[in-house]
Amino acid sequence: MARTASGAREKILAAAAEIVREAGAGNMSLDAVAARAGVSKGGLLYHFSSKAKLFEAMVEEFVSEEYERFQERQKHHEGGANGGVHAYLDLFVDDRKKCQPPPSGLLAALAENPDFLKPVQAYEREILDQMRATASDPALAVITLLVVHGVRAMELLSINVVNNQEISETVAALRGMLDGQTPQPA
Repeated sequence: MARTASGAREKILAAAAEIVREAGAGNMSLDAVAARAGVSKGGLLYHFSSKAKLFEAMVEEFVSEEYERFQERQKHHEGGANGGVHAYLDLFVDDRKKCQPPPSGLLAALAENPDFLKPVQAYEREILDQMRATASDPALAVITLLVVHGVRAMELLSINVVNNQEISETVAALRGMLDGQTPQPA
């Protein structure tokens, strides 16, 4: 029975994320989420007593999934120099290859309640601390985080001023610096 409840909860979260990604947070209603998830509204309310609780759970789910992905990528770089920073860049590159819009669910959560973003801030701080702890130059870990978030913010706000090639060149330059290579002038 708990397995079914867990499955319904996951379906509801996935449906909510799809609706927010497709139509925006303002167009996400509990009725629409229930219909998309294939559950009754009562079933949805059993798991999430309000839209705010659903947004909160979406943020927590996002953070949990991101952290799992980061840990998995770190395993691929274990023992190597700057493994955490390379893992963070790997996730960024992987996300860009998916060609999906940025996770606007975070903006939806911010609109609903700015406190919902505290887990995201804590996650980012934890990741940065891990990257800095194993980085040959902790400043490069911070620069990498700032570059990734700068690109994501531009995409989220639709103010892209760098193209895909420039982003790829920047990632390659960061990786070169992490591997001890001197950046070459363009």
